[in-house]
Amino acid sequence: MLSDLITSKSRTKLLNVFLSRPSEMFHVRELVRQTQDEINAVRRELQFLEKNGILTKEPRANRVYYFLNKSYSFYSDLLAISSKTLGLGNDILKNRAKVGKIKYAMFSGKFVRKQKDKPEEIDLLVVGTVVMPELSLLVRNEEARLGSEVNYTAMTEEEFEFRKKKSDPFIFTILSGSRVMLIGNEETMLA
Repeated sequence: MLSDLITSKSRTKLLNVFLSRPSEMFHVRELVRQTQDEINAVRRELQFLEKNGILTKEPRANRVYYFLNKSYSFYSDLLAISSKTLGLGNDILKNRAKVGKIKYAMFSGKFVRKQKDKPEEIDLLVVGTVVMPELSLLVRNEEARLGSEVNYTAMTEEEFEFRKKKSDPFIFTILSGSRVMLIGNEETMLA
C-alpha cells in the first residue's frame, strides 16, 4: 500500500486519486470531495507534490487544475505500485488463494496508464490453474468501478509455454508490449 511508504494520509489519498485516473486533471474542490479531507490539507499536499515534480498545475479560466507529471522520474514506478495496491490488482493479490494457483499475472502497460487504443487489446493475462468464476467476479467488480470492459485471458502453464514456443501471435503481442507484473517473475515468464 502507498500508506506503507508515505506517512501523510492526505498525500496518500491524493496520490490514490491521481494514480487511479492518471490521464485526468482535477480541480482543488473536486479533490477535497474525493479525498474527504479539509481544503487546507489538500492544498498543502498539492503544493508539496507540485514542488517535488510529481504533479503539474494548469490555470484555466479562474480555476487551477492539477495532473500527474508524466516526465516525473518515478511516474512509471508510481503507476506500477498503484496497479498492485488499488482496484483489480489489489483484489487479485488479496484473493490469490481463491483465484487459484497462479504462476504469472500481469497487466498491460496501456491498461495501467489507462491509454487503451483498441478495445480488443488484452489488459490482464493470468497463467496457472485459475478458478474462473472467482477471477470473473473480480474483473466484473473492476469493470463496474471503471465503467468500461476489462479484457483478460487465462490459461494453464502448459498452454502458455506451448503457445510461447510456437511463437503464437496472440501471446507474442501480449509479451512484446509493456507490462506490470502482479505475480511471478518477468524474466522467467519471458524465457
